Amino acid sequence: MDWDFSTEERILWPASVLAGIVMCAAVYEIARKVSSHCFKCYDNLSSMKKVEWNNRGFSTFHALVAAAVSFYLVVISDLFQSDIIIDRKSWLSDAMFGVSIGYFLTDLVMILWYFPSLGGKEYLLHHGLSMYAICLALLSGKAHMYILMVLFTEATTPFVNLRWYLEVAGQKTHNLYLYNGLALFVGWLAARVILFIYFFTHMYFHFDQVKSIFTLGFYSTLTVPPALAVMNLFWFWKIFKGMLKTLSKRKKHSENGKAE
Repeated sequence: MDWDFSTEERILWPASVLAGIVMCAAVYEIARKVSSHCFKCYDNLSSMKKVEWNNRGFSTFHALVAAAVSFYLVVISDLFQSDIIIDRKSWLSDAMFGVSIGYFLTDLVMILWYFPSLGGKEYLLHHGLSMYAICLALLSGKAHMYILMVLFTEATTPFVNLRWYLEVAGQKTHNLYLYNGLALFVGWLAARVILFIYFFTHMYFHFDQVKSIFTLGFYSTLTVPPALAVMNLFWFWKIFKGMLKTLSKRKKHSENGKAE
């Protein structure tokens, strides 16, 4: 791996990481102040639930930004439209990786500080693998397209967080809870299951380029995405069971209503 970084990279990388950390802190404070004024249930939450509420605020914001930038770079822009994709990168992909490192680092610190209230060992593993893969891509300038594809899976996070918000607000019987659950199921299937199938298929047909990555990066590309895919399948199964449970309760409630 070439460690001869340009002046622009030496400035952009730490600045974008710092921007990610500042973004998390700013959105956390905004979520705290706005929620206390706009949502009656917020003031009735425990202090730990309030921390998680605000934490999910900046995770949602990062997810929206990461998904939008990833979609733009991979699908809309012409950055990866050539036959050689493994070495393609841009200042925007570098900046997005830096911001994401800042986000994952902030979230990881909070998870460790409040462990296990904000997430268990699987979250530590997920965040650790994500930061490792992003750092390798950022420092090497390799496989940016594949990392952006993985970052796009963050598009499901707003649905996960909305489900939690509705649950702690006592709105599990609201239609929005059901519709969000269905959207989460479809979104997870598309972004974290089908997309990974495409990811591995694309890697297979471009394996000659993947092999050109430096040794650590090559083996990381072969091991980290499958590990994330296994976790996604595990969570997808839990989402599927949760959706069936919710639909079953709705059906029983509807039948009891008709009987009365």
